[in-house]
Amino acid sequence: MIVPSSNTVVELDFERANPGTISAHFARAFLAETTPAAEQMMIERHVPPAAIDLRSAKVEILAFACTSAAAMLGVDGERKLIDQLTELAGAPVVSTNEAVARSLEAADAGRVAVLTAYVDELNQAIGRTLRQRGVEVELIEGMGITDNYRIAEVTPAEIVEFAEDRLHLRNFDTLFISCTNLRAMEATAELEKRFGKPVVTSNSATIAAVLAAAGR
Repeated sequence: MIVPSSNTVVELDFERANPGTISAHFARAFLAETTPAAEQMMIERHVPPAAIDLRSAKVEILAFACTSAAAMLGVDGERKLIDQLTELAGAPVVSTNEAVARSLEAADAGRVAVLTAYVDELNQAIGRTLRQRGVEVELIEGMGITDNYRIAEVTPAEIVEFAEDRLHLRNFDTLFISCTNLRAMEATAELEKRFGKPVVTSNSATIAAVLAAAGR
């Protein structure tokens, strides 16, 4: 898996979900801020070398575990990135955004409420790429955090509190929480209890896609 360098959540979530038949190996691509400029630089300068590094470990599946950076590229741009990473890593690539779309489709998502850790500009990219993939985005609300390390410090209880504040009296069928560095998987059970709706997160979708690709 390629993760942004300041991401401290993906490894822990994958460890919790790993059935024990997969060995997980990680490379970090430098990113300190969740801003469009910083994420564009990560994609251009740091993600390709990370894929080359993982090729030396002879990985059989590569996952690019970042939602917002790839979303800025749009569906066609992300497909080009996936093709590039596939060639560099010598392995099929799982992209978080494609994985999210598959999870939402599998959940028969209907109207989707989207909560993110991001600023508005990144929220717009997330919403745009979801709609390009046929997702009915009912609303999108972000926490406005630009320090990526800080995103991981948001507790599951705070995620639930944010959801209750932003989704009160809103009509939706499925909740998607975007950001691989947000502890949303730990909040999923409580969110589903509070809202009575299925919840998809960036990490749950990515992990499900990796396990499916591995035949697990």
